[in-house]
Amino acid sequence: MMINQTIDKLNYMKMFGMVAGLDEQAQNPEAASLAFEERISLLVDREWTDRENRKLVRLLKEAKLKVPACTENLSYSPARGLDRSAVASLSSFEWTRAHHNVIITGATGTGKTYLSCALGTGACRCGMRTLYLRVPKLLEEIRISHLDGSYVRHMARLGRLDLLILDDWGISALSDTEAKDFLEVIEECSDTCSIIISGQLPPAKWHEAIANPTIADAICDRLIHSAYKFNLEGESMRKTQAKVEAKTDAV
Repeated sequence: MMINQTIDKLNYMKMFGMVAGLDEQAQNPEAASLAFEERISLLVDREWTDRENRKLVRLLKEAKLKVPACTENLSYSPARGLDRSAVASLSSFEWTRAHHNVIITGATGTGKTYLSCALGTGACRCGMRTLYLRVPKLLEEIRISHLDGSYVRHMARLGRLDLLILDDWGISALSDTEAKDFLEVIEECSDTCSIIISGQLPPAKWHEAIANPTIADAICDRLIHSAYKFNLEGESMRKTQAKVEAKTDAV
């Protein structure tokens, strides 16, 4: 049958959404009453949606976000100090197109990683190439890349991102070599990529975590001045969740 040949060709061209749309129309008797243009429009919409969904799945996989998070599930309890309007203003992601940054600070468990990953998910939904890395892992990858000759390729990969999420910043002081490598990452991303950096150390104390004061000035200048800042407060979200689960189990 001709329709089978058509489906084979669509599958070969990876137009899986249109194949699914044809099957849906075949199963729906009312589809036969639609005009040719309407049926074609429905098939194109189905293909478009399928491609966008596959793209999102790919971007989320490549982002390697630590937790599955989204801004819709953020907690805005007064104790946290998280401004709903500030988060909403970032949800358009115009700041990424302007290559601005986001700095998230707070004590352990206040939701820094979750907020970072929620913004990362939003970026992926907007079709942006995103990557989550803990700062210690980033520095280790760069150290290895110096040894195996992949440094230039590794840095170029970071430069092609739209959003780089750097978590656990400042948990230990950077050596002179690490500071230089970290600055190179910032330089590579400065004109093409936005950075979300999160950690317990507030910007006022960043110089204390960087051995070389000149490099510290350069890093702070590039990251802080064009950044949106969040300082999360309150009790650890993990403790709060544990209390909720304990009450639920007791019922």
